[in-house]
Amino acid sequence: MHIEPGVVEGAKLLLSYATASAAFGLSLKLARDSLRDNGGALALALRSLIATALVFCFFEVLPHHPVGVSEVHLILGSTLLLLFGAGAAAVGLATGLLLQGLLFAQFDLPQYGMNVTTLLLPLWGIQLLARRIIPARTAYVDTSYKQALALSTAYQGGIVAWVAFWAFYGNGFGADNLASVGSFGLAYMSVILLEPLVDLGVLALAKSLSRYSQGPLFNVRLHQPA
Repeated sequence: MHIEPGVVEGAKLLLSYATASAAFGLSLKLARDSLRDNGGALALALRSLIATALVFCFFEVLPHHPVGVSEVHLILGSTLLLLFGAGAAAVGLATGLLLQGLLFAQFDLPQYGMNVTTLLLPLWGIQLLARRIIPARTAYVDTSYKQALALSTAYQGGIVAWVAFWAFYGNGFGADNLASVGSFGLAYMSVILLEPLVDLGVLALAKSLSRYSQGPLFNVRLHQPA
């Protein structure tokens, strides 16, 4: 989902600063909610640290391929949300992306505003969706495939929508750009199909190892109904 250098340039980058500011503002709200609902500042810091390390690995270790206007990554945003809560997931996505840029891809830093917007705003959206489709009496370890698929589809669909927006905003609606955006969207179908299976596998592991997956390192909702 990295926006390639040169897609959006010059004064047009100002919009990415505005959208990133909005994304950070929503993420701060998610983090503040986590302080209240998920064990306080130390617990949030621990979960955020784990989420950051995982996101860094998602970008640097897991396979990723350039397709069309961007790269296809297995980001596992819904997995992070279910395991660690939205606040820690937001911190992990923003910080992991920044570390990856600082340490290995400095050429991506001018696009950081666009890339962090693309990651964080869909996360905020699936946090709202999770509240609607997963009943309060259901712990996250009991999430169904249908629910996991809905969360994954919404998150990855949000990423594709934002990538398309930046591509069209920067390069217009020419035939080549339309084809590049289309090929990127099609490639992301594999992620949409794979991520719910990863979610359910991780949740099943957390359920079977419940004695180890409870406490400050994990989202309270993972094992406890709301």
